[in-house]
Amino acid sequence: MDKTQNNRAWFMVLPVLIVVAFSAVIPLMTVVNYSVQDTFGNNEFFWAGLDWFDDTIHSERMHDSLFRQAIFSAIILAIEVPLGIFIALNMPKRGFWSSLCLVLMALPLLIPFNVVGTIWQIFGRVDIGLLGHTLAALGIDYNYTNDPLDAWITVIVMDVWHWTSLVALLAYAGLQSIPQAYYQAAKIDQASRWSVFRYIELPKMAGVLMIAILLRFMDSFMIYTEPFVVTGGGPGNSTTFLSVDLAKMATGQFDLGPAAAYSILYYLVILLVSWAFYTVMTNLDRAEGGK
Repeated sequence: MDKTQNNRAWFMVLPVLIVVAFSAVIPLMTVVNYSVQDTFGNNEFFWAGLDWFDDTIHSERMHDSLFRQAIFSAIILAIEVPLGIFIALNMPKRGFWSSLCLVLMALPLLIPFNVVGTIWQIFGRVDIGLLGHTLAALGIDYNYTNDPLDAWITVIVMDVWHWTSLVALLAYAGLQSIPQAYYQAAKIDQASRWSVFRYIELPKMAGVLMIAILLRFMDSFMIYTEPFVVTGGGPGNSTTFLSVDLAKMATGQFDLGPAAAYSILYYLVILLVSWAFYTVMTNLDRAEGGK
């Protein structure tokens, strides 16, 4: 009987395994195959071993893109996580206004990436965009297509506008799970607002904040469509992040071997940093729970 149930369970899981194989495993194996070969056209491939990996690791081009990517992700996390928590703390807890806030917060998340990029590309233009025209009228010299700093500010503000609501919604869900008895006890003890946040709300939000930080790190580290639509990686290479650089190498230059090795190293960096984030935050959560 148990064996029959196990067989039925495998048959139920099999469609999922097939979908995963075609959507993840097989493409990954194809990339690995390209990363150890070289081609001179006409579908003739030659064994290259680990040469592409060695070239990529020592590539100044990748080092620059990785540095820009790390700076971007660090800025995004430093802005969106505290801002999302602040918004969640000030959202209504129940009633009509709570439902309205939740709907409004969810709206930016429903917009496709390329549409977000197009919106901000138009919005920031000095000639027709509301933001660019307003700044020009105020005498502020702003041009994200020519100035690297303006391009960075535009891409960062765009990402904050698009994704802060995700952090806010997750933090809000964590706050909603806190029993009212905790707040009543804090009120009886005359605890300050900061003490309530530090010792009640923040520990209870730790789990969802870990998810929020991991999601925002991975998304920001893999960002491609929005900055590519807005700046195209420019001006110059100022906003050429890892994903943009990889796309230029693979589709623009058609260097399949180096691009495949690049993508595998890119994936390993994301995996390693995500694991480090998870380990550190899990240890902090355990330390807080042990107090």
